[in-house]
Amino acid sequence: MLKSSFFQRFPFVPPANFDFHCHSTVSDGLLSPGEVARRAAENGVDLWALTDHDDLGGLTAARAAAVEAGMGFVGGVEISIEWQGVPIHIVGLGFDAADPTLGAGLDELRNGRIERAKRMGAALNAIGIPGAYEGALCFVTNPSLVSRAHFARYLVSIGIARDLPGVFQHYLSPGKPGYVDHRWATLAEAVGWIRGAGGVAVVAHPGRYKMSGGNMRKFLDDFKDLGGQGIEVTCGSHSPDHVLHFARLARSYALHASRGSDFHGPQDGYTDLGKLPSLPEDLKPVWRLLR
Repeated sequence: MLKSSFFQRFPFVPPANFDFHCHSTVSDGLLSPGEVARRAAENGVDLWALTDHDDLGGLTAARAAAVEAGMGFVGGVEISIEWQGVPIHIVGLGFDAADPTLGAGLDELRNGRIERAKRMGAALNAIGIPGAYEGALCFVTNPSLVSRAHFARYLVSIGIARDLPGVFQHYLSPGKPGYVDHRWATLAEAVGWIRGAGGVAVVAHPGRYKMSGGNMRKFLDDFKDLGGQGIEVTCGSHSPDHVLHFARLARSYALHASRGSDFHGPQDGYTDLGKLPSLPEDLKPVWRLLR
């Protein structure tokens, strides 16, 4: 299994700098899996996970590049789900990438993304932005993973907005004209796929979800009941207040804490690989579950 490479080589040395959330050209990143691995190593990361959206296609190359760079590697994925009408992402870590149930579930999600992308193109055409689907495809490496990020890059390229956050704010977020609902996985499905494949389920960037404190607690209740074990506390899109808040929730729910840049590419994300602040010292880091 992919999760063992770090601890076989360094069984008694905890990682000083781990980054468990980033993307390559297999989903919506700008660098190949090997290039992401080399950048992580150059930035001082010693334990790294590639977590492309709904796809495991980059893991073999990522692992080989990580080993070559002398860096520990954990197989990962970021699964798109919906919980009570809220789009949420769940990161899976340290699973068996050959697990057939996990693979079949991800295949279904990718097939649905293509149809969703076509409907997004039609929605943007209806407000006077023609050719958005075809334009988004120009930014895609994996045709089965056309995402909002690819649409956003195209809209920036034609001058619709200055930057990616502006596109999402005005066109591609829920309630905006280019956003299209889709039947994503359920929380039970995503956690079940990850746990069934021997992995650890982690809530990705919880500070990005539009949920009240009460709803977040209800979500975490469900997540924990289903076997979820981790939450991203230090994340590229989290403010210092977010870190403090989600550290408190990690303690309250006895969840292990993860740390991830959510890196997509140079100058196309929140922060660079391995450049996040450390986790609060009293939290249990999620890598402990991957032994």
